[in-house]
Amino acid sequence: MKYETIKVELDNVVQARLSLYLQEDYPETYKDRKRPMILICPGGGYEHVSVREGEPIAFQFMTAGCHAAVLWYDIAKQGVEHPQELKELAWAMAYIREHADEYAIDKNKIVVAGFSAGGHLAAMLGCFWDKEWLEKEMGMTKTCYQPNGMILAYPVITSGEFAHRGSIVNLMGNKATDELEKELSLEKQVTSNVPPVFMWHTVEDETVPLENTLLFASALRKAGVNFEYHVFPHGGHGYALATKETAMMEQREIEPQCAQWIELCKNWLKYNFVTL
Repeated sequence: MKYETIKVELDNVVQARLSLYLQEDYPETYKDRKRPMILICPGGGYEHVSVREGEPIAFQFMTAGCHAAVLWYDIAKQGVEHPQELKELAWAMAYIREHADEYAIDKNKIVVAGFSAGGHLAAMLGCFWDKEWLEKEMGMTKTCYQPNGMILAYPVITSGEFAHRGSIVNLMGNKATDELEKELSLEKQVTSNVPPVFMWHTVEDETVPLENTLLFASALRKAGVNFEYHVFPHGGHGYALATKETAMMEQREIEPQCAQWIELCKNWLKYNFVTL
């Protein structure tokens, strides 16, 4: 494995960086093959960036034959506000695609993954990548940062009745308006240009209610977007891999049924993106 850390080169960046986890191929193992890349956005309510939803997740995706990357994006307490985090993600996506040949990445198989508020960030890119306003903000062609797929784990989606208010408030910062708040309710922003989605959630999530993904799934269905959606009966919020590997000290984030999601996701990736 090769590991690199890249500073996000974009206006108004405080400390955002991109960690790359790259598979190495040897002559006896198809050294010229190109692999999919999974670009991970950990959660944290746009207030912090969870390490539990970063590197351990990247390692799991590597076992599915993919490269992986983690975006450590800037957050509210660093003074940034929308669309800074989205621009940092778009930059990371464009950087990966621009260096695809160097890193042996299939530039048409770059999937963005997000957890909780990171799921909102990932879903924003999926919903907004084709918008002219973002292309103008980025100063590059929109296809440079177009995601080819999305993986969403217990994502913040809505800014309405079932919102995780802290995430939405932190994201808007001093730019908060009713109009922006409605724009950030992503179930209302789904079009047929949203890429294929893998998504999971739990019934017992009291922090980001299940309705977030129910609303998004309904919108994806209406727009004709291909998606796979799993709902597990038990487990709270922020379970990451739902195993001891990513549990906190109290060990509450362990739930065998939830832990199935990563294998289900790997199967989804293999079916849609991985050809080894």
